[in-house]
Amino acid sequence: MHGGLSPHLNNLDQLRNLPRPIDPPNPSMEIDLLWSDPDQWVKGWQANTRGASYTFGQDVVVDVCQKLDLDLIARAHQVVQDGYEFFANRRLVTIFSAPHYCGQFDNAGGTMTVSEEMNCSFQVGTILLAAQLTVSSLE
Repeated sequence: MHGGLSPHLNNLDQLRNLPRPIDPPNPSMEIDLLWSDPDQWVKGWQANTRGASYTFGQDVVVDVCQKLDLDLIARAHQVVQDGYEFFANRRLVTIFSAPHYCGQFDNAGGTMTVSEEMNCSFQVGTILLAAQLTVSSLE
């Protein structure tokens, strides 16, 4: 996912069958997949302050994982301080790969690797000098 979830997402075939490229109408499931955000203070779905789509609570993540038979939902789209951040008891992870985003944030950048055994590991880096990147692996 880029952004997050949609209340209109009922099965994974809906994702597989999305036309690409697409200029999605607003509102639509496609806009939700691009712009929705998790929020620890929300239960269910609420209007997003971004002006498009929704915010969703931990309960939504649990329901979607059960409905779609998923162990983990990976998304991007939001700056997170340490390069990655879990939500909903580790059922959703936000990964943000741009360290020191736009020169305005003091965030690390992160990537996630999934092994053949379906184990996830995270690599986190921060900019020290203009083009120098240090990376440390976290499991």
